[in-house]
Amino acid sequence: MAKLKLSCWNVNGIRSIAKKGFFEWMAKDKADIVCLQENKISEDQLTPELLKPKGYASYWNHASKRGYSGVTIYTKEEPLSIAYGMGKPRFDSEGRILVAEYADFYLLNVYFPNGKKNEERLQYKLDFYDEFLKFCGKLKKKGKGIIVCGDFNTAHKEIDLARPKDNVNVSGFLPSERAWMDEFVEAGFIDTFRAYNDKPENYSWWHLMTGARARNVGWRIDYFFAQDNLKKVLHHADIEPKILGSDHCPVTLTLSV
Repeated sequence: MAKLKLSCWNVNGIRSIAKKGFFEWMAKDKADIVCLQENKISEDQLTPELLKPKGYASYWNHASKRGYSGVTIYTKEEPLSIAYGMGKPRFDSEGRILVAEYADFYLLNVYFPNGKKNEERLQYKLDFYDEFLKFCGKLKKKGKGIIVCGDFNTAHKEIDLARPKDNVNVSGFLPSERAWMDEFVEAGFIDTFRAYNDKPENYSWWHLMTGARARNVGWRIDYFFAQDNLKKVLHHADIEPKILGSDHCPVTLTLSV
């Protein structure tokens, strides 16, 4: 069977990371599909280098606010269709979702909201979560498997962050956010990394200003989830903390197809 590799990375600014060897990394990584979050770019700012790296087509969903949010898919195989958002203007204006349809699955590249700013943004995040779960429910009815990747902005379990007791009242590890993660799993989605690795100290995000990465004081908030009907084609999932350039690192999923 052939292997299909997917990589996912919150790059914290595509133009910034492009200057730090991003395209060299992508050529070396050789993923068939690369999903990026927080590209922080508007359509009129895209260059040929960003749009058409060798061997890839690209799709972009931009936030209406310049320099904010945004998601990108680079793919070797042209998808059967692309959808931009969930069909809900309140959420779609922030450019947080791309849905790529392939022969055997739907791939959802998602940059979930951050709830740390204030109570209003926390409620927005929780509302987004609820709407997203409904969206996945509707997509399931089409009969293909679903893969969801991206920055969920929540560490699910205590094992998924270095200092759980210090963060129980911080957005990103609140009981309400973690309860939604439980609900998402109960809806039939597999945390693919945990299917292969049950060890602690595996993180995908580190606070930039405190030098947390050097001390590995991090959070695992970037995920590949796969619908349980795809369990037989899961081959491996991993985190790549040695890859630099952003406050996040890439996460990967390999399928046997």
